Amino acid sequence: MKKFFLLFLALGAVAFANEGGESMIKAYSVVAAGVGLGLAALGGAIGMGHTAAATIAGTARNPGLGGKLMTTMFIALAMIEAQVIYTLVIALIALYANPFLG
Repeated sequence: MKKFFLLFLALGAVAFANEGGESMIKAYSVVAAGVGLGLAALGGAIGMGHTAAATIAGTARNPGLGGKLMTTMFIALAMIEAQVIYTLVIALIALYANPFLG
């Protein structure tokens, strides 16, 4: 973990080497978009995994409710994925229509 952190700092130093104000904002926006999308994808994947596991366990306990559980699972998966898509939209706004660039 230490090696990864040091590598991340070294790459960050290269990305932020230019002292221009506008380029610094762009560089920070790229890093923020990458970290934000990574965290959103990680959280979404964990949530989807728990949702699928709970649906499978519920179907195994009561096979008669399999259809209702699948419908509910798909609705829950759509809501989880919507959060990741919202993060993608915010990241694209930060990258291409950055409100902090004059």
